[in-house]
Amino acid sequence: MKTTGGSDDQKRRAAERAADLVSAGETVGLGTGSTAAFAVRALGRKLESGELDGVRGVATSFASRQLARDSEIPLLDLDEVETIDIAIDGADRVDSDGNLIKGGGAAHAREKVVDAAADRFVVVADPSKVAETLDRAVPLEVLPAARTLVSGRVADLGGDPVLRTAERKDGPVVTDNGNLVLDCDFGAVEDPESLADDLSATPGVVEHGLFVGLADEAYVGTEDGVDVRTY
Repeated sequence: MKTTGGSDDQKRRAAERAADLVSAGETVGLGTGSTAAFAVRALGRKLESGELDGVRGVATSFASRQLARDSEIPLLDLDEVETIDIAIDGADRVDSDGNLIKGGGAAHAREKVVDAAADRFVVVADPSKVAETLDRAVPLEVLPAARTLVSGRVADLGGDPVLRTAERKDGPVVTDNGNLVLDCDFGAVEDPESLADDLSATPGVVEHGLFVGLADEAYVGTEDGVDVRTY
């Protein structure tokens, strides 16, 4: 359920501007997805040029770990760091208050741990991801054995859960953590904080894709620059 829309130039502008926020010696959370990938590559170029000596990354997925290695960014596991100075990550939707829906790449559980641990969490996006109200399906990473029970609870909350299926193999998408993903359509999410609390309290939900009150800034790439929003 990866999101589409927005040009590569818009994504690159946002991501490279965010990469400029990183200082030498910092530990950086490396997000997952097409926009965050531009930031990872930009950091790799800065390291190669000697501009950012001592920078280390904390990956949020197998994909971001592999891209960081390809970009020759030294990596640490999350349990090896005391703090993450800044996290740079994309989003599938950003509302006017800086709340997010993430999980299009099925990496939202690890992304949330890293983004929440960061002293500064910067979202990078193109204009197609920005909306007044969150209006995309909310991904839930669920324990496989709890899929049916979680689906019933989502329906009780007014959502329509759909098991995410893989694109190039038979069967469902399986996360890096070995779990399944339910994409749950609640329509327009007018009260993301309340829905986030309800989903977090549902047994069998490993993590949901509502990131409420976590983002400090959003860098939105435009046709001729970057729109910076603070929250």
